Amino acid sequence: MFDRKSDYALNKKDPGAIVFKTAAGAYVRLRQEDFSSEEEFHKWKVWSDEDYHIADIGNHTYAKHTTSLDGAAAQAASPSPEQLLSEWYDQLDREQFCKLLSEGIDTCLTEPQRRRLLKYYFEDKTQEEIADSEGVAYQNIAESLWRAKEKLKKFFKKAMH
Repeated sequence: MFDRKSDYALNKKDPGAIVFKTAAGAYVRLRQEDFSSEEEFHKWKVWSDEDYHIADIGNHTYAKHTTSLDGAAAQAASPSPEQLLSEWYDQLDREQFCKLLSEGIDTCLTEPQRRRLLKYYFEDKTQEEIADSEGVAYQNIAESLWRAKEKLKKFFKKAMH
């Protein structure tokens, strides 16, 4: 399965920039004008494409060649009463979490943050696709999503105490 939001895909999709993720999780695009020459840009663009591709191949190889034996054994056995009770509690927790998440999205976020968060996570749009559809720079979308996540983190911390 190809992840179109992977670092490799985002970098490869934008031939005019070197795309990378900062420690804060925001994506940055270095364009040709950020370099001293066109040759310098192309040298680093080729290197970044190759480096991301090697990492991506490694991730796919690992995923294809690993199988959980615990998962196969668990599927063969019927669930115990304890497992059923645990699943029931988990379902309640998920429902409460969804309710709390919905409340946080509705009360903490601005309309643009809410709209962008839903497009990014539920409609599977990239930050660049959202930026194009709204006619703004992708950096605005990245910042908006980061701020929305920070607001939701604060909301959850407050709600859990």
